Amino acid sequence: MKKNKILNSIQTTAIGIAMLVGSTVQAHEITPEIFVSAVPSAHTEEIKQAAMNYAKFWDTGDEIYAREALFENFKDMTPPEGRKEGVEGVLEASQNFRKAVPNLHVEVEHLLITGDFATIRYRFKGNFNGRMGDIIGQGQVVDFPAVDIYEVHNGKIIKNWHLEDYNTFFSQVK
Repeated sequence: MKKNKILNSIQTTAIGIAMLVGSTVQAHEITPEIFVSAVPSAHTEEIKQAAMNYAKFWDTGDEIYAREALFENFKDMTPPEGRKEGVEGVLEASQNFRKAVPNLHVEVEHLLITGDFATIRYRFKGNFNGRMGDIIGQGQVVDFPAVDIYEVHNGKIIKNWHLEDYNTFFSQVK
């Protein structure tokens, strides 16, 4: 009898943990301010989900969202000099940027889906409290745009072209 109670307790705890982990992943929602799609379909929703998972990754820094959004052989078509390739390069880039802007928050201003492509206009916000090269943060407000284009197949981003407005960023952190 006591053995059954212990097993039930372990099962209940395991189910609770699984629900908590699952709800954490599902609970963080980001929605685009403007969403445009030529032909609403299951394929469009699949592309939107991949784009929103990647946005959640940039908003939270949580690796699970990047791995959900990106194909295992993901290719960054416009990587900054020195960035590792693939998913690992993206994870490292996020970690490094979050050292400079620990309270980074991302908004999706516009999402456009056409065919197998999503174009997303972001707004990155936070405070520069870390360090980038020789520049040491003093809590400066950071608010700059970026635009990404994703090629999506089977619900995963396989290629990404991106342009961040670093001119605005660096003018804010001087």
